[in-house]
Amino acid sequence: MKKTGALIIGGSAGSLDVLLKVLPQINRHLDFPIIIVIHRKQGADSLLTDLLTHRTNLKVKEADEKEAIRDGYIYIAPSDYHLLVEKNFTFSLDYSEKVNYSRPSIDVTFQSASDVYGPSVVCLLLSGSNADGVNGLIFAKRNGGITLAQDPSSAQVAYMPEQAILKANVSEVLKIEEMANYINSLSTNN
Repeated sequence: MKKTGALIIGGSAGSLDVLLKVLPQINRHLDFPIIIVIHRKQGADSLLTDLLTHRTNLKVKEADEKEAIRDGYIYIAPSDYHLLVEKNFTFSLDYSEKVNYSRPSIDVTFQSASDVYGPSVVCLLLSGSNADGVNGLIFAKRNGGITLAQDPSSAQVAYMPEQAILKANVSEVLKIEEMANYINSLSTNN
């Protein structure tokens, strides 16, 4: 099995509930980082980080400019900034125009991570009400990455994963209760 470079999880409306169910079951010895991009209102930064910190054994932090990306961490995209992965495996924060009415944009992070990690990237798109992330999934798949979508029947807002399935030809569709085992299976530390 090839080593997973990074797992990027994107979501919007209804995705936080999924994360709160899945993250407590994630193996604390992951040998790759998890990068989470969620559409949210500005100013709720520390609340989200604190909430997720109390639900997982992994270290959770908001991504900082020029920060080195480390295995076994969960990074959260700051509100109102696009989060990019740079060739030297650091983060870059970008305040350019919104993409799909969103900043951070899931597409931006999926694409930049796919550029850097290539076929070792895994991108998962969760519940949400717009198509942000779909183009990023298409890009990741073209680069040889694994693309995943939440089963729309389990999503609070099915539009985002439905669009992923319709347009991005995702590698696999996962029910919420399957996600933690799938993520844990990506680690060579099991």
